Amino acid sequence: MRAKGAKFFIVSIMACAMSLNSHAQTLFSYGNNAVSKEEFLKAYSKNNSHDKPTDKSYNDYLALYIRYKLKVKAAYDLHLDTLSGQHAELKNFRNQVADSYMADQESLDRLVEEAFNRSRKDIHLAHIFISIPKNASPADTLKAYEKAMIAYEALKKNKDFGEAAALYSDDPAAKENHGDIGYITVFTLPYELETLAYNTSPNHFSKLYRSQAGYHIFKNLGERKGVGKISAAHILLAFAPNADDASKAKTKAKADSIYHALLNGADFKELAQKYSADNLTYQNAGLLPDFGVGKYEPAFEEAAFALNKDGAISKPVATQFGYHIIKRLARKELPEKNKETMDWLKQRVMADPRIAISTNKFLSKIYTLCHFKSNDVNRPHLWAYTDSSLQMRKIPQFPNLDYQTPLFSFGKKAFVVKDWLDFARMAKSKPAISAGKNDEQLFESFTESSALAYYREHLEDYNKEFAYQLTEFKEGNLLFEVMQRKVWDKALIDSSGLREYYNAHKEKYQWSPSADALIFTCNNEKSAENIKTKLQVDISNWRKWVENAGSSVQGDSGRFEMAQLPMADNKFIPGQFTSFNITPPDNTVTFAYIVQLYNQPSQRSFTEARGFVMNDYQTYVEDKWIEELKKQYPVKINEALMKKLPK
Repeated sequence: MRAKGAKFFIVSIMACAMSLNSHAQTLFSYGNNAVSKEEFLKAYSKNNSHDKPTDKSYNDYLALYIRYKLKVKAAYDLHLDTLSGQHAELKNFRNQVADSYMADQESLDRLVEEAFNRSRKDIHLAHIFISIPKNASPADTLKAYEKAMIAYEALKKNKDFGEAAALYSDDPAAKENHGDIGYITVFTLPYELETLAYNTSPNHFSKLYRSQAGYHIFKNLGERKGVGKISAAHILLAFAPNADDASKAKTKAKADSIYHALLNGADFKELAQKYSADNLTYQNAGLLPDFGVGKYEPAFEEAAFALNKDGAISKPVATQFGYHIIKRLARKELPEKNKETMDWLKQRVMADPRIAISTNKFLSKIYTLCHFKSNDVNRPHLWAYTDSSLQMRKIPQFPNLDYQTPLFSFGKKAFVVKDWLDFARMAKSKPAISAGKNDEQLFESFTESSALAYYREHLEDYNKEFAYQLTEFKEGNLLFEVMQRKVWDKALIDSSGLREYYNAHKEKYQWSPSADALIFTCNNEKSAENIKTKLQVDISNWRKWVENAGSSVQGDSGRFEMAQLPMADNKFIPGQFTSFNITPPDNTVTFAYIVQLYNQPSQRSFTEARGFVMNDYQTYVEDKWIEELKKQYPVKINEALMKKLPK
């Protein structure tokens, strides 16, 4: 029964790696096992991506692939796939790889591409904000809407945006900055507002937009090419709490004196440590984390990005916190579009709330692929049942409702009331999951969580590429295991077989012209000179000198063929050192001390040839094993189809 089950499992897995075309053409077979053209080409392309296909390359790879399939079949026949170690490694690999398939790749790629395009452009933005109180009543919401509409209509009648912001915006800063919030770029604002900003043309204002916080109107005051990031340090001369104009003027005068001291050569680090009120940076020479636009107040950013060279220092700049003196350390332009940049952006997108767009798209696909079915359960009864269970009260009795009542299903798996209660109990203990959600919303989260969990558990049934990758890893592990048992261990312990093979093929194991030598490899030329000086005094203690040199010098002794010796020159003289051979790019130095020369070819002893014999004997054992497998599983190749493979 086990063999039959294993066979069925192999065939089903192989089917995932093949084309979904039921008429897939068989390129070759071994016994009752068929390999399609599509499967072979996929494997060939992965291992020959840089070479143009030819008849020879196809035939060479076919020979290798047949051997591979035969060995994997032998592993299944031995039930090596049932070993606990194989199961554990496959499970670990599955967990590592599955995450990369738990997304709608198309929508994720669009978000990443969009983020890249937006990063190329900074938008100078003005903002009118009408807030909606938390837990607002319908009357509060209507009041906010009416106020927002008054502002919006005023703009439509050509009222100056800055004046409208000062008059209507609930942003306290709008009275002074007239709604000007400076430049923004990708990831500066919540995604919905970022999108509103990037969809607003220069010198135009947006339509009225409602977020959870309130109503928004943006004006695009202008655009520029993205400025990237800057590395800078600052000294902050802070305003005292509730500072009046006189106090601020005094702070300004102090900032001016520090600025002039810096221009006259004073040390920025010392002055930052002595005067800066920024507790997070003053001990580190005022160093700020690298920043782009939208991180700090517009006045601060404008002054920082206006500095035209590294080391330049700004005049004192006023913000709500006080006066800043900024020193530019380095300017970092926007990175080019390449794999590293796009991978970094992908990580940013996946950590940003905007990923919900891709997640929702992905969930929609899962619901369809996994045949989601919802059962008709009385929701008020379910909520009452849930509350009583979670609060440890007596559970009410309802018809057709108990722990095992199915709520919905994905594929052949039903999710029952007990699953829902377990989720609700967990969610109630984690405010990040349950905060602000009623029973219906929490049940929706449970459904989505169940969908993702089910899809992940059955990923190979729905994603052909994942199934292929999983099979590839599994069979690679099986190949290693069966080779260990059938070839490597056998050759290792078969002393008599090794000796017989050596005696039958002695002519293969010859020394070409060679030498007994000591070879030294050094980190640099200075280390080489130092060790050579010591060796010239006492070559017999070479191991001691190498050990004393630590990691800067390595030494080896033995008989080496001429090609293995350092080749700075061809002068190999017994009792003498060779010249230094310098290897770029790290400029390591290799040289040798020649003990004895053997100018004529000679026979290697069995001990001297053992490593070579072992390799050859393993190949011999493997070839014999393959011959046996081909008898057990006769191989038939579709030669006509081979000739039609794409060139």
